[in-house]
Amino acid sequence: MNGLFGRRRWYALLVLTVIGLVAAAIGLQIQLDLDPCPLCIAQRIVFFSLGGWFLIAALHGPQGWGRWVYGGVSTLIGLIGVGISGRHVWLQSLPADQVPSCGPGLEFILDAFPLMDALQLILQGSGECAELSWSFLGLSMPGWALVWFVVLIIAGMVPVTQRFKQVLVDQEGF
Repeated sequence: MNGLFGRRRWYALLVLTVIGLVAAAIGLQIQLDLDPCPLCIAQRIVFFSLGGWFLIAALHGPQGWGRWVYGGVSTLIGLIGVGISGRHVWLQSLPADQVPSCGPGLEFILDAFPLMDALQLILQGSGECAELSWSFLGLSMPGWALVWFVVLIIAGMVPVTQRFKQVLVDQEGF
């Protein structure tokens, strides 16, 4: 009995999902003339990392314990995204009097500070990260990023489950 998806196709579908998410973010940025804040850029980097990892998994087509390696690493990458987007959502939920002041731009931070200090400044966020310039169905862009990171964590672990093998995997492995 042939299933609907092999692991390679599943991971390829996840790669396409990540490409679509990043393309949508860039499209909204261009269409609505939105400048991404440092936390937005950090979230995109994590999406790219997750998509790259899924691409490697799609090309490799892991079997056995390799499924756990890909699932575990994709979960770790996704959790980094959850942390960044969660921080961003938290900043956006602060009352106006508690919003941190706007900091220097990302380019200046990367040029002027050592890498670890720059990362710390970027991940702290600033006043520009607290601006709510777009929402859809009551969620801001960082809110949607948070939702999608959780979805991608779950989807990245699906090939590890026994049920995936029983229902979705072709007998040929692709």
